[in-house]
Amino acid sequence: MERPSLEFIDLRIEDRVTFAFLNRPEKLNALNEKLWFEIGELADWASESKEVRALILSGHGGNFTAGIDLKFVMEMQKRYFTDPEGVRQEHLRTYIGKLQASFNALRNCEKPTIAAIHGHCIGGGVDLITAFDLRYGTKGSTFSVKEVDLGIVADIGTLQRLPLFIGEAKTRELAFTARNFDGAEAHRLGLLNDCFETPEEMSEACKKMAQQIASKSPLTIRGIKKVLNYNEDRNLKDGLDYVANWNAASLFSDDLKEAFSAYMEKRMPEFKD
Repeated sequence: MERPSLEFIDLRIEDRVTFAFLNRPEKLNALNEKLWFEIGELADWASESKEVRALILSGHGGNFTAGIDLKFVMEMQKRYFTDPEGVRQEHLRTYIGKLQASFNALRNCEKPTIAAIHGHCIGGGVDLITAFDLRYGTKGSTFSVKEVDLGIVADIGTLQRLPLFIGEAKTRELAFTARNFDGAEAHRLGLLNDCFETPEEMSEACKKMAQQIASKSPLTIRGIKKVLNYNEDRNLKDGLDYVANWNAASLFSDDLKEAFSAYMEKRMPEFKD
């Protein structure tokens, strides 16, 4: 299978390991629409390509990703608010499903996937990394389940997958508060498999792990991943469907508008009861 032509992701292959890098460093690798769906293309290609036995995703520049590009959110709002009531919700529900599918492609990829995280991993970035098989970071990384500060219920996988790694109570705390937590805490909680002092140490550890995986039977590795995913799938799909339905009805609320205005104006938001 030919390598995909990607605008915002750099690729290289070494010893059957694919090294991929989010490549919008001037925007802190924020996820615009094109990059969002390129992640799905990358995962689908890695799944089918005989060149690949493991995939590592990191970010160019000083950050993994600052999360969803706010311009992308505003573009979605303009796009769907021209639709009549009812049709708007229907179209938005379909689109949320497509956004979920792009990250789900990483989880469903037949090759093991590894996230190598440095700098910021915010909002949609947490959605993204929870779809990976393995996650490594630096102690100085910054994480946040940021959506509540934007008046949004996280709808791409964080609320379904994060409890599997860190437990229900901690997930609620992080989702309710949007507080920042660093790589050391992410490791203690169980979100990260390991964390390192520097990005260079982390990258080397990810490379060694991927090479070790690549040396194993591909058929057996696929079987392990399929069985583990099967065990998890019993609840995941229902959860993703539920939150997509919720946000299709309520995503572009007055609270979201107030949250965005307050963010742009650098003030505290004021929400109605």
